[in-house]
Amino acid sequence: MKRKINSGFSLVEILVVITIFAVIGILSTRSVFLTLRGAKKSDSLIRVRENVNNAFSVIERQIRNAEKIDCPSTDTTLSYISLEGVSTSFSCTIGANGYIASGSAKLTSDDISITSCSFACSQATQNVPPIVTISIVAEDNTSTSVEKGTVTTETQITARNY
Repeated sequence: MKRKINSGFSLVEILVVITIFAVIGILSTRSVFLTLRGAKKSDSLIRVRENVNNAFSVIERQIRNAEKIDCPSTDTTLSYISLEGVSTSFSCTIGANGYIASGSAKLTSDDISITSCSFACSQATQNVPPIVTISIVAEDNTSTSVEKGTVTTETQITARNY
């Protein structure tokens, strides 16, 4: 009497195991790529936010201590006279390589671009300090469209010297 020995796996069993491992491999690879993409977007947002915050801090310091602010400025330019009596301005260049500048010096790096920017100044009467409202939309230039960080921010600054 011959005894049949079943020591191997059938073709169907091998195909099922290969399919299961392939699905697990695809899902784990996809989750790693999504995690890396999220990390890149987070880095992009941090880079843009730091640039915009740096520009805001310089503008805020100068405007708060300005001797006089020219309230009928244009949307993208704000002129003022510093405590030293020097007439200067802040300006925005909007576009793919847009930037914020103080005089002729850039306040933002080339890694970001300013896509929207406006300065608005209001002063009810001569005895009331002017209030400057700044709105900025900036985005990262170094990332792809999916990983690109965009920051929208607005602030109001009240001058101390009027």
